[in-house]
Amino acid sequence: MTLTINIDEQKLTKVKQLAESKGDTVEHIIEKYLENIISDSDQSTNSTSKGERDLSIEQDTISATEMIRRLQQKAGSIPSRTLTRKVILEMHILLIHQYFLKDHDGGGSRWNEMSRIWVREGHKVSVLAGTANYMAVASEKRVDFIATKRNVDGVTVIRCRVSDQYNSSFAGRLAGYFSFVFSSVLGGIFYARNTYDLIVVTSPPLSVGITALLLSFWKKIPFVLEIRDLWPESAIDTGALKNPLLIRLSFAFEKYLYRKARLINVLTPAFKDILVGKKGVDQDKIVYVPNAADFDLSEKASLQFDRAVFREKLCITDQFVIIYVGAHGVANHLIQLIEAAELLRDTNVCFLLIGDGMQKQELQQETERRGILNVRFMDPMPKSEIFRYILAADIGISVLKKAEAFKKVYSNKTFDYFSCKRPVIMAIDGISKQLVEEAKAGFFVEPENAIALAVLINFCRKDPELLVQLGENGYRYAKAHFDRNFLAKKYLNHLLLLVR
Repeated sequence: MTLTINIDEQKLTKVKQLAESKGDTVEHIIEKYLENIISDSDQSTNSTSKGERDLSIEQDTISATEMIRRLQQKAGSIPSRTLTRKVILEMHILLIHQYFLKDHDGGGSRWNEMSRIWVREGHKVSVLAGTANYMAVASEKRVDFIATKRNVDGVTVIRCRVSDQYNSSFAGRLAGYFSFVFSSVLGGIFYARNTYDLIVVTSPPLSVGITALLLSFWKKIPFVLEIRDLWPESAIDTGALKNPLLIRLSFAFEKYLYRKARLINVLTPAFKDILVGKKGVDQDKIVYVPNAADFDLSEKASLQFDRAVFREKLCITDQFVIIYVGAHGVANHLIQLIEAAELLRDTNVCFLLIGDGMQKQELQQETERRGILNVRFMDPMPKSEIFRYILAADIGISVLKKAEAFKKVYSNKTFDYFSCKRPVIMAIDGISKQLVEEAKAGFFVEPENAIALAVLINFCRKDPELLVQLGENGYRYAKAHFDRNFLAKKYLNHLLLLVR
């Protein structure tokens, strides 16, 4: 039996809009559409008139992915070619992410959450990951050069050795970057031996692009490049990259990566403007799936959470708590929080800094040297636990070094604060400032201005009702625009359109 379907560009657009509005995938929408058509056709012997035969589909041999391809072809978005009958009901994605977290580790969990949702949606994800992240090196005394393990979410993680000197200095960082390139290429060839549909590689560091290029060539599959931060600009602005030759090589390699990637995902609209306006990247090659709020985790943490008891346990019952969650590195410039805490030492303000990084020990020593008692440092912890501390705090703070490159980024931790209904002090200029202002969810303060920060905190602690309202605003705004579940499915839609 042959089924015939009318399709045009307008209908294709409506399918995409329907998928986005329902937080569903284009693939799933079309699968259900096809099932209904086939079901109806089994109950009817009426044939379709010749004039309606715009697109023929053979029953039982067409997949949603093939349907999408034909719809695109009909709409003129891809060149005509011979159609195949390959049925693709799921993708197997190879992710290259040097900082992919281990189960229950603290740190940026964007891709842990994204891959969890993709697996839940019926796809397979394998990850080439490092043994160190931006906050800490692996704690085990002995680490295998390459080891494979399935994590709690059903993701296959191929853990590749990174230099032990990663967090020691800038030279140690370089050693960490390129040791991962070497081990991840070997891991991709000898351990990631399944058949994959495509590669997703997320930067920084930019060096992971070397792994993507080599494995894309080796496995003969396309790669998608994700830009979480602009490199090498960020490394230059923070003073980490100064050598003129390395700078020129970095820009040249970045340009080459953009050209070779089949698709580029950016985490902020500002990145797209820069790639198109300054770097000459075709705008049709760029998509936007930003960082997000993990409402599943925050809402689970809030269930049966007794804030008063938890605060009493932490000995912060009568204190006004400013929480910072994240890396303690050069880019974060947390000395400005220490300076603000010193100015507020005679108040009930307490700074709670959770995380790790290259400068943490130096910050602890400086706090002790100044005799500051209203700053508490805590080790990294799982994100599920982090939310309890955010819920116990009064305000969340997002902070970075005062640098031009950071005016283009969204801070991960901001979305965590939003999901816990906590107001935000934003010490990052640019689009992060715009984010908080548009959400009406907090306050902006000039980066590296400890006096202004101290004055603002002193103002905030005197108006608790305002803080509650700001927290509610942030929650609603994130729910509407930055829900992880919705955005993960949106990302899947883009990937499905690449798979033929």
